[in-house]
Amino acid sequence: MNGAAVYAETQKTKHPNNPDDLVIEHAQLVKRIVYHLMTRLPPTVQVDDLIQAGMIGLLEAARQYDATQGASFETYAGIRIRGAILDEIRKNDWAPRSVYRKARMISEAVRGIENKEGRDARDHEVAEALGMSIDEYHATLQAASGYRLMSFDELAGGEESVSAELTGKNQGPFEGVQSEGFKKALAESIAGLPERERLVMALYYDEELNLREIGEVLGVTESRVSQIHSQAVLRLQARMNHWVSDGRAQ
Repeated sequence: MNGAAVYAETQKTKHPNNPDDLVIEHAQLVKRIVYHLMTRLPPTVQVDDLIQAGMIGLLEAARQYDATQGASFETYAGIRIRGAILDEIRKNDWAPRSVYRKARMISEAVRGIENKEGRDARDHEVAEALGMSIDEYHATLQAASGYRLMSFDELAGGEESVSAELTGKNQGPFEGVQSEGFKKALAESIAGLPERERLVMALYYDEELNLREIGEVLGVTESRVSQIHSQAVLRLQARMNHWVSDGRAQ
């Protein structure tokens, strides 16, 4: 093989869209996402299991990525990695039934209070509606923390719908209008959160700070940040309930 042929072959194997090269280059992205999520999960969840699931998501992203659709590979891969990790968590279903039940009860109480009062439901009002002390209410929010992480991803449209948009595999016109309406309603609901809840959501999802780092910014404990995040997502679910129950967010 002459020099030109060798060079051409080398360039082919190192092409930026070569799946193997993409996986090697972005392997650290998997760890970054896993450790970001781990701050919200119980100690029974094994980090190695999540990294393995994330690597599978990265490999699938590398194989399916289409640069002509405009999204960067890191953006596309991040969505697929996160989706694969959340699937792994759901598969093991570590959250007890009581957590799901209490989370629904909180969401329903928030919705009832806000519909009646026309303003944000306050902690003590939700606790009173549920027959809990304020400490019991905060402990319930803490227990629901990891479960709400997954629920927010589902509420926000999920990995499949987002990755479909990034690869151009969109739904039909009617479904597209519904999806856009849901996204607008979700954005408005997030903007309407109480200031501290809105800030926690922004720091966690947009800035990708972990709970300890957010606590340092706000001057509160990591567990308090977890409670605020959980309450924010429960509030969003209460406000977006009609979209989810009607199936319009799918």
